[in-house]
Amino acid sequence: MTRRLDPAAPDFSGLIRPGDHILWGQVSAEPPSLVEALVAQRAQFGPLSLFLGTGLSRTLQPMHADHLRFSGLGGLGTMRALASAGLLDVLPVHGGQVHRHLAEGRIRCDVVLLMLGPADAQGQHSLGCVVDYLDAALAVARVVIAEISPHVPFTLGHATIPAARLDAVLETDRAPLGTKAAGLTARDREIGAHLAGFIPDCATIQTGLGALPEAILAALMDHRHLGLHSGIMGDAALALIECGALTNERKPIDTGRSVTTTLVGGPSLYAHAHRNPAILLRPSAYTHAETVLAQIPRLVALNGALEVDLSGQVNAEQVGGAIIGGVGGQADFARAAARSQGGLSVIALHATASDGASRIVRRLSGPTTTPRADVDLVATEFGVADLRGVGLAERARRLTAIATPQARERLQFERGIPT
Repeated sequence: MTRRLDPAAPDFSGLIRPGDHILWGQVSAEPPSLVEALVAQRAQFGPLSLFLGTGLSRTLQPMHADHLRFSGLGGLGTMRALASAGLLDVLPVHGGQVHRHLAEGRIRCDVVLLMLGPADAQGQHSLGCVVDYLDAALAVARVVIAEISPHVPFTLGHATIPAARLDAVLETDRAPLGTKAAGLTARDREIGAHLAGFIPDCATIQTGLGALPEAILAALMDHRHLGLHSGIMGDAALALIECGALTNERKPIDTGRSVTTTLVGGPSLYAHAHRNPAILLRPSAYTHAETVLAQIPRLVALNGALEVDLSGQVNAEQVGGAIIGGVGGQADFARAAARSQGGLSVIALHATASDGASRIVRRLSGPTTTPRADVDLVATEFGVADLRGVGLAERARRLTAIATPQARERLQFERGIPT
């Protein structure tokens, strides 16, 4: 029988055991009341191990390492605080492979915490805003605890969860976590304008989270017959739907439907997705799968980076000793887009970091997230370096040309490029 937790004082006794491994969904799938209660009760059940994806809340703090152990996909979102404190054991894994690690027990999952909407008339819950690898976690978890809120949309495209599968529920009126409309800078808009001319009508778009992806999508309002097949769907994609640019009608698979594994944005996005058959939320084992992506022509992957070196290698994970990103789905989509007929693998980044350092560099200061063979275009506010069919010497020239002007002379000198 499903236990009803007291909203004023939810008690996890009999549900969570000392030593348990606990997982919840990324970004908008985090159940805020359950996570807050878990942190408050950590001394009662610790040590506990948490597996974390991209975070939007600041509930978890370094001080909670007294009874909690943290592992996860990287210093993504608010998880950067844990990574910076040296408390996050990072698993460098492609986004589409987390399912496999869960199924085969390499990522342990004893307890899953969910953020769900109300059940339908048949007593079934959808996974709401995020599917990702939660279906794989549900298949192996001993205990499932759900926060139920009327503000979570009932989304389509994935297997539902019988209410009887929930061991405990906490009913709240809290909305799913979201993102505010990004304050786009002039640099963001310039990058979007540079790339708009390279992205064809009828392209199927993959994009990530943040201001720069939003700026690129905002530059596509005059395009037509666009599609979406992405790990993330946000407010900028909704704007493209509303203006008629994004219709999905030319996609050979999932025709007429936007496909994603994560919704994250504002209330309008969640309302639009509620029981909408034109938006499908599928597991990342589908959205990121090589066999699925290979069926999509004109696939355009729009991804970011911390650094790009003069040969086109991409680092999206770590600068020096600071872990401030992760592998995510970048390599999955970049490789597929680079091989897609009429497709493009695009890396977009500001030319300088917040400290003024050039992000076009001679050598990466961290790992190679995406190899140079899987990068077609690199864009900054200073232009686009088209690397398709181009040798290393010319790549260095083109990438130097889109670096910040203050860094170009040094980059030319380091590589012996004629001025």
